[in-house]
Amino acid sequence: MCEHITTVQTQTKFVILMHPKEFKKVKNNTGFFTHLSLPNSHVFVGIDFSEHQAINEIIATHESFILFPSSNAINLTNENPQQSKKPLAIFLIDSTWACTKKIFTLSSNLNTLKHLSFTTTKTSQYEIKEQPNAAYLSTIESTLVVLELLNKHKVEQLKESELHGFLKPFLKMIAYQKELIANPQSHAVRFKRHT
Repeated sequence: MCEHITTVQTQTKFVILMHPKEFKKVKNNTGFFTHLSLPNSHVFVGIDFSEHQAINEIIATHESFILFPSSNAINLTNENPQQSKKPLAIFLIDSTWACTKKIFTLSSNLNTLKHLSFTTTKTSQYEIKEQPNAAYLSTIESTLVVLELLNKHKVEQLKESELHGFLKPFLKMIAYQKELIANPQSHAVRFKRHT
């Protein structure tokens, strides 16, 4: 899918915290596609990030938020999150909801971050994966909404053409996997036993 990735250079730093279970399926992981699409991003794999030096340095030097739809989250749809002259960093947790709760529980440094959310009418295009709720988006889909809203608030100055192909590797992956499901024999790997 790498040939379909279009990079988008942002002022905002994106920090993707990937649960080890997600890392195991990194070849078709939307968090990994997000990282490859954003040069100003980092991926860290783990569960407890409390003592993670690089993450704590980002928190100390950036105005940091975590994308998490809590009741006290700043709604990016209506509000510009940047309140200081520090560069902006947005943390994304790439995992299932159950694993996300575990990361939050164990990572005390993440609990100091302000929460960020958004309101959208978009629904997930992740046709091959059942979402727990119709309103849930994958990591790469959520990131696109965030980029569009940062543009709206003039935090980013991205052209629409730069964002147009952001989901392309994700959509190509879905199309490929749907083809595998429809024609499993055409992609079967055959092994010959050595005698």
